[in-house]
Amino acid sequence: MPGMAASPKIFEFIIFPAPFVIHYLSWIPPNKNETLSAYALRMCKRVKQPNPILLGVSFGGLLVQEMAKLIVVDKVVIVSSIKFNKELPIPMKLAKKTNGHKLLPTQWINSIDALALFAFGEGIRKRLELYQKYLSERDPHYLSWAIDKLVRWNQNYTLNNIIHIHGKKDTVFPIKNLKQPFLKIEGGHAAIITNAKWFNSELPKLLQKTK
Repeated sequence: MPGMAASPKIFEFIIFPAPFVIHYLSWIPPNKNETLSAYALRMCKRVKQPNPILLGVSFGGLLVQEMAKLIVVDKVVIVSSIKFNKELPIPMKLAKKTNGHKLLPTQWINSIDALALFAFGEGIRKRLELYQKYLSERDPHYLSWAIDKLVRWNQNYTLNNIIHIHGKKDTVFPIKNLKQPFLKIEGGHAAIITNAKWFNSELPKLLQKTK
């Protein structure tokens, strides 16, 4: 599952060996006032394989955790994401109280550069045009819904059987806010793209080792 506003193109450099088979999920339009849990239930209907490994990036990491509460999964992998709400950075916690996040989608519609920086972090600033190709979801209703569900996520515990992979230089979810267990790797919030070689080499080993 890709991150907020992003398409499955962010996984274009990810190639896993057999017996792993990658199936891509995409964002679907949220219903009016839909909860993240209800959205996750609809997304679960798109998972046809029994006992899957769910992998989600950034906000997609929150979604796959909600999905794992509804269907039987082998394990959950989150990348550049958070395991529970206490790992949210302070600005996002404040946004929940002030509703300041309600202004963000309007800014993003007017500036794809601003959306790209939020979606992939400050580390991609010098290559903004390159990263804009990954942003396919710019509908204002979707963006408003997604950012609201992010800052208001109420999960207060860590799921069992979860693997958390995080870039050392992540500026969206700074590593200083994270609680163990997590695996620290090179890169920033866009590590799934910039450090694809690590994922191709190490993640299959990690998944097999934790069976």
